[in-house]
Amino acid sequence: MISTGRVREARQRIEGHIVHTPVTFDQNLNCYIKWENHQITGSFKLRGALNHILSIKENEIHKGFVTCSAGNHGQGVAYAAGPKGGRCIVFASEQAAEVKLAAMQKLGAELRLVKGAYVEAEQAAITFAKENGSIFISPYNGETVICGQGTLAMELGEDLDGFTSVQAVIVPVGGGGLLSGIGTYMGSLGVRPALVGVQSEASSFAYQLNKTGSQEGVVETDSIAEGLAGEIDHNSITIPLIQQYAEDIVLVSEDETRVAIRYAWEKHHEIIEGSAAVGLAACLTGKITTLPAVIVVTGGNIQPELHSRILLDH
Repeated sequence: MISTGRVREARQRIEGHIVHTPVTFDQNLNCYIKWENHQITGSFKLRGALNHILSIKENEIHKGFVTCSAGNHGQGVAYAAGPKGGRCIVFASEQAAEVKLAAMQKLGAELRLVKGAYVEAEQAAITFAKENGSIFISPYNGETVICGQGTLAMELGEDLDGFTSVQAVIVPVGGGGLLSGIGTYMGSLGVRPALVGVQSEASSFAYQLNKTGSQEGVVETDSIAEGLAGEIDHNSITIPLIQQYAEDIVLVSEDETRVAIRYAWEKHHEIIEGSAAVGLAACLTGKITTLPAVIVVTGGNIQPELHSRILLDH
């Protein structure tokens, strides 16, 4: 069990290194929207990466940092590692979005591209870190990362009158780090809204796990929500946390996600990526009925050409 106090400590640790991202109200949906695409690296992932790296003792920095990422977590680790002078190596799938690979390199990360999908990149990163004595920073399977992500919930509480103005919090879920962090913080509240995860039909591992207790039988296909792709490590601490805190996990299709990306631009003039759009997609399609809700839009690092195609594809 991770204590709420550790989330508060994380907030103190990373404050001044992140921005308090905006929340707006969408009258059409009867939902608030938390825009984490305004975060420094364009994604909420910076929170967890910063909390982890700022927690490491100075005499450990020389070991260097290793991670695996579809792009956003890698940017967060590279950004946080830079001022510490620590080497940052990111293992990523060859299928990762070019805009995210370029952003990681620009922040100083050394890229190691791996054939296959995210799960192959994750295993390669873990193996490399063990063999070289480096510090491995999982995108989701670590208490300090989870507590860093939980700071987002603290901001929501401040912006939404202690959550009294909403009935549900809608969160994209892949490995479950963000959902676990938000759930950890909200778990201390006397009266708290329902926590609902949203995942792509193309990679429904968390959904299947929540429904059946197993990830067996999930068939993964290509998705524009690539940041949510991949099987959850069977030993991940997020698994019991997802089962404890998630009221439900719902699925959205690729087309529904594309509509949500287009909606964010046309109605709010916000550029968001596929992984960030799934919660908005769930609300637009009526799959979320507990209202009013707050939708967490987790990032905006989308390939510009893909975004343009989606806007033109009516």
